[in-house]
Amino acid sequence: MPGHQRVDAGQHIRQRLEAEIAQLERELNRELPQEIAKARAHGDLSENAEYKFAKERQHLVGMRLQQLRKRVADLSLLNLSKIPRDRVGYGSRVTLVDVDKGEEISYQLVTSEESDVGQGLISTTSPIGRALMGRQAGDVVEVRTPARARTFELVRLQTIFDE
Repeated sequence: MPGHQRVDAGQHIRQRLEAEIAQLERELNRELPQEIAKARAHGDLSENAEYKFAKERQHLVGMRLQQLRKRVADLSLLNLSKIPRDRVGYGSRVTLVDVDKGEEISYQLVTSEESDVGQGLISTTSPIGRALMGRQAGDVVEVRTPARARTFELVRLQTIFDE
């Protein structure tokens, strides 16, 4: 199946995120409470650096867990049947021409966990990725980046169904 490789990558990402969730839950529910109890035993909490550090770490771990759980939930919504067959979507390979410079560049659209610009893998949530989603070969897109606005022509499109 052409999209099978992308599905496997999605499962691998989900497994990696779930492993990090398990490690953080262990830290939040076992290790940090022990550190906090130890720090409390030292007495005055107002000047207790270990206590403050453990409480800050507890807050950060809780926030990261929320973020990871949301990401896992988002990944579980990835449905290959909803990826367009004739437009840019997750897994698509695109070739763009920078209208101002005349340079050609190729990317594959992936999840944020898979992204690696040096390897030509850009996230569907990046400025370029968002601008390309739903576009077809021949479309001209304007991409607003923090540095400046750029204009690209989408000259070639290969979806995961074309592989």
